[in-house]
Amino acid sequence: MSSVVYLIPSVLDELAINTIPLYIIDTVKDCQVIFAENERTARRFLKSICKEIIIDDYEWFTIHKAEEEQRNTFRQKIKDKKNIAIISEAGCPGIADPGQILIDIAQQMNITVKPLVGPSSILLALMASGMNGQHFEFVGYLPIDNGERIKSIKELENSSHKKNSTIIFIETPYRNNQLIETLLKTCRPTTKICIAAELTGPNEYVKTKTVADWKNDITDFHKKPVIFLLSSF
Repeated sequence: MSSVVYLIPSVLDELAINTIPLYIIDTVKDCQVIFAENERTARRFLKSICKEIIIDDYEWFTIHKAEEEQRNTFRQKIKDKKNIAIISEAGCPGIADPGQILIDIAQQMNITVKPLVGPSSILLALMASGMNGQHFEFVGYLPIDNGERIKSIKELENSSHKKNSTIIFIETPYRNNQLIETLLKTCRPTTKICIAAELTGPNEYVKTKTVADWKNDITDFHKKPVIFLLSSF
């Protein structure tokens, strides 16, 4: 029997355990090896969904630590015919997540990769934004340098206008407010911005407004997990 690589979704908010389907527990129990973006968080997550899981029965490896070494270890576990779970820090592995480098290896080795249902902050934000869900683009983090950031925002705004597409991006939580300030100074007044914060949590917040309207309703998003969406038409 060949190895199977399972992509295990994790919670976006620690209290939102109900967003994880029950069959995930049986899947984890069928694995022998776990590659996690953050081992401590992953251990806590697994215990939260099933107290009976014996965490120390698994072989644990951290993604992004000694990256080439992890790739080689991953290949060897596949050769050993071990079932492997990949767990992201939050949400779905492979989506804005370093687990992609391991999934790529599994595909190259022609191993079965099974993506499992769970919360994706990117898709949840898009669903609730009211923006174009037929044509959208996730661009990750914008440049840190302010000049480069302004240039990037203008290019993305023009691209959205030209293609009638939704642009989705993220920021390090402690820089959210600075990004919002730059967006409001840079974008056209009619451009729409959606801010989706703390998705699936008790303080979930999703609002879409024009830049002109946001300027009259500034909210503090410092250190909150946020997805940003932009639409110009």
